[in-house]
Amino acid sequence: MMRRRTTLLASCTALALALGATACGGGPVAAGGGGKSLSGQTITVAGVWSGSEQKNFQKVLDAFTAKTGAKTQFVSTGDNVSTVVGSKIEGGNAPDVVMVPQVGVLQQFAKEGWLKPLSKTTEQSVDTNYASVWKKYGSVGDTLYGLYFKAAHKSTVWYSPDALAQAGVKPPTTYDAMLKAGHTVSDSGLAAFSVAGQDGWTLTDWFENIYLSQAGPEKYDALAAHRLKWTDPTVVDALTTLGKLFKDKQLMAGGQKGALNTDFPGSVEKVFGPKPEAGMVYEGDFVAGVAKDQFGKKIGQDANFFPFPAVDGGKAPVVSGGDAAVVLKDGKNQKAAMTFLEYLATPEAAAVWAGAGGFLSPNKKLDLASYSDDIARETAKSLVAAGDSVRFDMSDQAPAAFGGTKGAGEWKILQDFLRDPSDPKATAAELEKAAAKAYQG
Repeated sequence: MMRRRTTLLASCTALALALGATACGGGPVAAGGGGKSLSGQTITVAGVWSGSEQKNFQKVLDAFTAKTGAKTQFVSTGDNVSTVVGSKIEGGNAPDVVMVPQVGVLQQFAKEGWLKPLSKTTEQSVDTNYASVWKKYGSVGDTLYGLYFKAAHKSTVWYSPDALAQAGVKPPTTYDAMLKAGHTVSDSGLAAFSVAGQDGWTLTDWFENIYLSQAGPEKYDALAAHRLKWTDPTVVDALTTLGKLFKDKQLMAGGQKGALNTDFPGSVEKVFGPKPEAGMVYEGDFVAGVAKDQFGKKIGQDANFFPFPAVDGGKAPVVSGGDAAVVLKDGKNQKAAMTFLEYLATPEAAAVWAGAGGFLSPNKKLDLASYSDDIARETAKSLVAAGDSVRFDMSDQAPAAFGGTKGAGEWKILQDFLRDPSDPKATAAELEKAAAKAYQG
């Protein structure tokens, strides 16, 4: 089963899977940091990251080694975090720490009895340095198991400043104005949007931003927990709003067929690659990483973003995702693992990756000057300023069978809706059928 990634950089994942787990060690260094000497100890950290994300996380691991003397080893799991970690636990080879990319998976690990509650020191840091919503998403019942180290801001629409300037269009602040601006862009010769319909998760993100703005945070929470049925009129309304884009051939590069044949990296390429086909692409702040690393774009000059616009008089949405660090009970080195999480909860640890780029921290004590460019500072500021109104990606909160499986559940149903958006009510009924089954399981 393909697991979804929120802080994706997909192009390298296949390579990481093909090569198998990669391990990178850092040598012991004279211990510092309040005399916590962990020399001679090694912790294994598993996570979805590969490519530049893995390289940048390694800098954080190396900084921990320099501070404490503990060696680290990183194991890349690819997208199937729960499967890989489960089989390692069964094989008596559990990592000490796992960076978990979905709330649903964190809850699953806790229910399996795999996790150790985090230390009081880490909990105090979370209480002091984070909006309470991050503690909620890291907890099961009243117990804190997960520390959100890396976040994604999934309410950003990326655009080519050239394309918008040529069409004489300014960044819009409402959804209808965005579609109208899209028509102006397409009249000037480029399609308005590049949509990554081949990756079902991008379609769930479109839906979630529209739903959060149009229906509001309380309904969003109820739908995420399946206390509200997917046949609710608010869902049909949000699908109708999304359908305005999906059924408009002028607005999508290659129309519906083109969108269904475009994966996430391909959707970024259609706006920022050597042969642009569209002026805008919606996805999270991680679009900047692809535009910069793969297409050499200067963020803020050749690639910029505007916040996902408000729908029908609602508030502009802030949807987030993120990776939470958890400590496994079966890990060989729990004391060092707990010290590592105490370190990750500090602004000092977040500053290491913030300086390297392609990273956002929900830690409000992190100095915005730590970020490597103005656009990262702006997205980080927006995420932190949203405080408790941030909502975690809905499909990441759902059971994997509904919200995180390629060719099934919400991903597939929204792809079918992209192919034929003519009956939002029937699509809502399909979503409810799939959700009811998955939430029972």
